[in-house]
Amino acid sequence: MDELRSHISKFVILPSAEALDAVTLWVAATHLQPAWQHAPRLAVVGPAKRCGKSRLLDVVTETVHKHLITVNASPAAIFRSITAEDPPTLLVDEADTLFGTAKAAEKNEDLRGLLNAGHQRNRPTLRVSGPEHKPQAFPTFAMAALAGIGDLPDTIMDRSVVIRMRRRAPRERGAAFRTGRDTPALHSVRDRLTAWLAPLRAQAMESEPVMPVEDRAADTWEPLVVVADLAGGPWAARARTACRVMTDYEAGQDEEGGLRTRILVDIRRAFAVEGDPAVIRTSRLLDHLTEDKEAPWAEYGSGGLTARGLQLLLKDYGIGSANRRFPEGVQAKGFARTQFVDAWTRYCPEPPPRAHTATTGAESPGDTAA
Repeated sequence: MDELRSHISKFVILPSAEALDAVTLWVAATHLQPAWQHAPRLAVVGPAKRCGKSRLLDVVTETVHKHLITVNASPAAIFRSITAEDPPTLLVDEADTLFGTAKAAEKNEDLRGLLNAGHQRNRPTLRVSGPEHKPQAFPTFAMAALAGIGDLPDTIMDRSVVIRMRRRAPRERGAAFRTGRDTPALHSVRDRLTAWLAPLRAQAMESEPVMPVEDRAADTWEPLVVVADLAGGPWAARARTACRVMTDYEAGQDEEGGLRTRILVDIRRAFAVEGDPAVIRTSRLLDHLTEDKEAPWAEYGSGGLTARGLQLLLKDYGIGSANRRFPEGVQAKGFARTQFVDAWTRYCPEPPPRAHTATTGAESPGDTAA
């Protein structure tokens, strides 16, 4: 594992130590694919050309298990190349040409469906085949690495360990990668990964590691954390740090989802400023939201956040305004505080109060360790 990490860093400038650890763990996890319930994608994205995306994919290609390069391959050819017993590792460069425009995305919808289905075991694709035209189930489960300019479709990004590449700074230097000269050393690492991990398949299958994240993020990162636990030493802690840091960052990149969470946080703050009343007028709530100079609401839409825009942001939470009676005896559109309590608890829980000692006010040893 350490040698693989060293080889990757030799040829590619990764954006952070956590990203380098994540790529190393992802490559190692490809050698235990039959053990996993979920097959994490590796999304290697960058804002422009010459960010090192293809170079990283070159190194990954030579170190993963049984690579299958899918340039110009049809979805039918890909799923016919996947076996349930020994899945390949799919590699897609220039993925932005497949999904970057509406026309391209529509044309490659079958490929996107295959990549989405293949994230989870037992999600085959059905096709009519053979002389008798009988339906046949083809496995789709396989790990995949995709590189491209700009973000990939949300459904793929949500199933991915995301590596956000950036153009190399003048002070940053990486070794030139030469296939004939450099691949033998990479193949040696690859073969030793296989020899080390293959006998540990049963142990990996039974492993239920403690994860720092939940839900789909946990599904995606679990194979990497299991491999780190098998490696031992500092890898267990580094894997969980990478998982937490990188998933937190990606949560902030989801602009639409970020706004929907931000509105809950800012509404909670507005209620607090008002003294946590039972109800608040829609107009008063909008005033609080748009007057905050650091919030996005004054510039939301074409003329700032409106009552209609607020309704749309809250719709998915099942929250809507209604005619309310206020203490002064008038009726107006507004929201009840109780409408938000469940959403606040689920999507933006307030952190627990930090523990302090009674005499000095210092953090407790448990807080310091955490």
